[in-house]
Amino acid sequence: MKLPADTVVRLRPAYEGRNVCVTGGAGFIGGHLVDTLLALGAAITVIDDLSNSTVTHLAELIDLEPDRVRFVQGSILDDDALAEAVEGCRTVFHLAALGSVPQSVAEPQRNWSVNATGTVRVLEHARRVRAARVVFAASSSAYGDDPTVPKLESMLPRPMSPYAASKLAGEAVMLAWAKSYGLSTISLRFFNIFGPRQSADSAYAAVIAAFAKALLQGEPPVVFGDGRQSRDFTNVANAVFAMLLAGMSDKPLAGEVVNVGTGRRVNLLELAEMMAQIVAKDSSAAGDIAAPQVVFKPERAGDVKHSLADLTRARDLIGYTPLVPIEKGLEETMAWYRQSLAGTGRA
Repeated sequence: MKLPADTVVRLRPAYEGRNVCVTGGAGFIGGHLVDTLLALGAAITVIDDLSNSTVTHLAELIDLEPDRVRFVQGSILDDDALAEAVEGCRTVFHLAALGSVPQSVAEPQRNWSVNATGTVRVLEHARRVRAARVVFAASSSAYGDDPTVPKLESMLPRPMSPYAASKLAGEAVMLAWAKSYGLSTISLRFFNIFGPRQSADSAYAAVIAAFAKALLQGEPPVVFGDGRQSRDFTNVANAVFAMLLAGMSDKPLAGEVVNVGTGRRVNLLELAEMMAQIVAKDSSAAGDIAAPQVVFKPERAGDVKHSLADLTRARDLIGYTPLVPIEKGLEETMAWYRQSLAGTGRA
């Protein structure tokens, strides 16, 4: 999804001609960030080991702009690859991570190595090249099972999974490197990001991707738990906007934690109905639509019950307000999945 034209005009002066590094830039959120940075005139180096992504979309961008998009295939745990990627960059957007809660429960050591130790390595290389800012993709999973909503950044963290703990550790490292070395850093706690190009094929697929694939194939979506758990579903364009604002802010950021969401929550049963409505509206079956049948399975370890972002700090610190509401985001996302499943979309 493209940012509005007036937003692009607002952001372009900060990024045109600027050298930036995007870790995890071949992934879902990273790929959308790279698209927008390219449109803003930046020169981008991506580092990604392709363990959770493919190079297909990135290769298309390199073909279009070979002088402004560079790809380093490697892990953020590989010092040589990371040094090559960060060299000469003024801004580092750190998105490389293992992003699944269930996968982290199954492979906690691997999750910690990439998400926590990897963040230390990224910060050390950013410090070595004297980067002006490091923007970290943190996670709302840090709030855990605290029933209070909305979630305020001042709340005591209660991580419930190895993934949440590793992301929380990343926030702590960002703060420590700011205080110890004067490196300008900020952590953005993303709330349930969704959008085109998010994989629906993994056993760990995010809920909107999984629902989209099921509904478009005429199958009932699978709900883990009772379906009453609610989320602040946030379109990827909002996440990209927040990252760009954080990267260009002239405030002396020093490890602050900021929520990035929409300030609205939807439970999974409501989500399934919204998505079924879109499928029916775009088919010959449009009309009165019954609520979709769902398959219920046991609640998964590490899942939280409710999430909702308070956006006060995001607005005050970096000027963020969401650009895309869930309805518009779902329509564009479902259109992409329909094309993709028909074999005409990009993976």
